[in-house]
Amino acid sequence: MDAYSEQRKNGGNKLKETEIREQVLALCEVLDNKKALDILAVNVADKTIIADWFIIASGRSTTQVKALCDELEEKAAERGLIARRKEGYQEGRWIVVDFGTILVHLFHPEEREYYNLERLWVDDPQHCINYSREHAE
Repeated sequence: MDAYSEQRKNGGNKLKETEIREQVLALCEVLDNKKALDILAVNVADKTIIADWFIIASGRSTTQVKALCDELEEKAAERGLIARRKEGYQEGRWIVVDFGTILVHLFHPEEREYYNLERLWVDDPQHCINYSREHAE
């Protein structure tokens, strides 16, 4: 049973913020290990009901963006996180993967620059984890 189903089974109680943050960091690590660029996690819980966190990352090409998505789904499933929905995979320029409380946006660099989700959702840097910068060697 994935984390979202477990949450619903337990009366719909939300996962604890610390548990969600651990999941966010684990997903960021998967993306980092697969050489994603500019990984940013944004806490949007106070801004929208669609998710508690957005993870935004880029790949260098459509092939890499798809590979990031494949790896993310596989490694997330190993942790009990099952993607509920995925959009944009065929084109590979902006893939959105819905893990319930976490929504992952995987971009080709041109789409990321054009749509600039950071501008729309980041108004307080304290609500962000700049994973690429914080975990650089």
